[in-house]
Amino acid sequence: MAASTYYAAKNRAPSAPTLRDRHLVPQLVAIHAQNYGVYGVRKLWKAAQRAGLDIGRDQTARLMKIAGLEGVQRRKKVRTTKPDASAPRHPDLVKRRFSADAPNRLWVTDLTFVPTWAGIAYVCFIIDAFSRMIVGWRVASNMRTETVLDAIEMARWARGPKHEQLRCHSDAGSQFTSIRYGERLAEIGAVPSIGSVADSYDNALAETVNGYYKAELIRGPARSQKGPWKTVEDVELATLGWVHWHNTARLHGYLEDRPPAEFEQLFYAETTGANQLVEIQ
Repeated sequence: MAASTYYAAKNRAPSAPTLRDRHLVPQLVAIHAQNYGVYGVRKLWKAAQRAGLDIGRDQTARLMKIAGLEGVQRRKKVRTTKPDASAPRHPDLVKRRFSADAPNRLWVTDLTFVPTWAGIAYVCFIIDAFSRMIVGWRVASNMRTETVLDAIEMARWARGPKHEQLRCHSDAGSQFTSIRYGERLAEIGAVPSIGSVADSYDNALAETVNGYYKAELIRGPARSQKGPWKTVEDVELATLGWVHWHNTARLHGYLEDRPPAEFEQLFYAETTGANQLVEIQ
C-alpha cells in the first residue's frame, strides 16, 4: 500500500452511517439500562422506536453486538406450592385458555421463591389475563395462606371491591385449596379455579410471569454485579420497583408491544367511544 493511500484512509472523515451509529449506540445503551438490561433485539428495537429513534431491527441487532448488549435467558422453574391431597378442590374453569375479553374477568396466581442470606423470600403475584397487569403481589418470609390473602387484598384495593364475572385461577397448592382463600375470593364475587396436580401447563401464564420475574430482576443483569440477595426486605423493595416497571413500561409481545397500563387505557377509551356512539344512535 502506498503511503499516501494509508494516510488518506487514516485521515478520512467518518462516513454518515458511522456517525449515525456513534450517535445511536449510547441511546440504545441507555434504553437497555432503563429496562433492567433485559431486552433482546426485538424489544429493544420496539422500545427505541417508541422513544423516537428511527432505527431498523437489523440495525438494532448490529449495534447491540457492538455495544455488548444481550437479552436475558430464563431458567427452569422450581415448584414451590405443595398440593394437599385431602383438601377439596375447585374445578378447572380455564382449561388452559389464559385470555379474557375485558379486565377483571380472569386473574391467575402462583407462588415462587427467592433465596436470601436471611432466609427464603416467597413471592405471590396476581395477574390479570386480559392485560398481563400485576394487580396484586406480596413478598413474605413464609408461604402460608396469609401471603396469598395479602396479595388478594392488594388486588381488591387496586381493582375495586366487587367483580361478579371474575375467575381466579391457580394451581393445586394448599394455599389455594384452603377455606380462607375461597372465602376471601367469595367476598369480592370471584370464583376459584384450580388446574390439575403437577401440570405446569394448567397454570402457564402465572408461571411465565414468575419465570421472567426471576430472569429480569432476581438474576437479571442489574443484579449480577451485586451478589446474592441479603434480606427479604431487599427483595420486597426491588419487587416494588419491578412491578411498577412491568405494569407501566415493560413491552409485552402479547399486547402488541405495549405496557399493560397503556393496553388497558386503550381498551377503556375504545369502550367509552363505542358506548357514546350507541347512545347517539
